[in-house]
Amino acid sequence: MHNERTTRLASALGMARTMGCIYDFGDNWQHRIKVEKTLMPDPALQLPLCVGGANATPPDDCGGIYGYYDFVQAISDPNHPEHADMTEWIGRPWDPAAFDLDSANLRLTNFL
Repeated sequence: MHNERTTRLASALGMARTMGCIYDFGDNWQHRIKVEKTLMPDPALQLPLCVGGANATPPDDCGGIYGYYDFVQAISDPNHPEHADMTEWIGRPWDPAAFDLDSANLRLTNFL
């Protein structure tokens, strides 16, 4: 186990090309990181940097993968019995298919 604030991805990976990590131990989000390509560093780029993605980030504390499935179902269907509660809980418009690259990179700057 490594402290994510002080460990660089390269040192966590070592010679491996893939690794697993858990985000939010309460909800147990399990991720697999796979290095597909290594590029020479560009001093003009601020790192970390997201270069692409798909879909919205699941809200924190939504109950893990099964809670997320329930949340998406409720938020996507105005006739769902929990739609109003989930809409109030999230507190903003939310689209499960949305991905905003600029927003993702803004959130990454908070880790610096």
